[in-house]
Amino acid sequence: MSDPTVADTRRLNSKPQDLTDAYGPPSNFLEIDVYDPQTIGVGRNRFTTYEVRMQTNLPIFKLKDSVVRRRYSDFEWLKNELERDSKIVVPPLPGKALKRQLPFRGDEGIFEDSFIEERRVGLEQFINSSPRDENDEVYSAHLLNPTPPGCLA
Repeated sequence: MSDPTVADTRRLNSKPQDLTDAYGPPSNFLEIDVYDPQTIGVGRNRFTTYEVRMQTNLPIFKLKDSVVRRRYSDFEWLKNELERDSKIVVPPLPGKALKRQLPFRGDEGIFEDSFIEERRVGLEQFINSSPRDENDEVYSAHLLNPTPPGCLA
């Protein structure tokens, strides 16, 4: 009879892995990239948009691939909606950079390439670490709807 206090170290019988298993797509995945910043407009009507690409095989999303353009304010809308609906702490967005928006600066301010790249990285970190609820229509709307969700009536 075996001693019940000794851990069982026998291996579980598992199926051998083949090339399809090793190099095929994972069973469940959600990949979100923020890239290709573009600055649009002139003067006070100037702003930067970012392309948000989502790829997934999760059944909760209507589309498996999606590419939409979003402004920083659209990410603010998403953060506010997630905070309102979630009991989990929502990660911070990259800062507003108010000092960079002051007039008479010797540089491009918020339209400088280095700042835009820094913000892009921060937005990507935000969206990938935000709490996801499988039934969250807010999150899906931000990733799938071509019209920014904050603009919908």
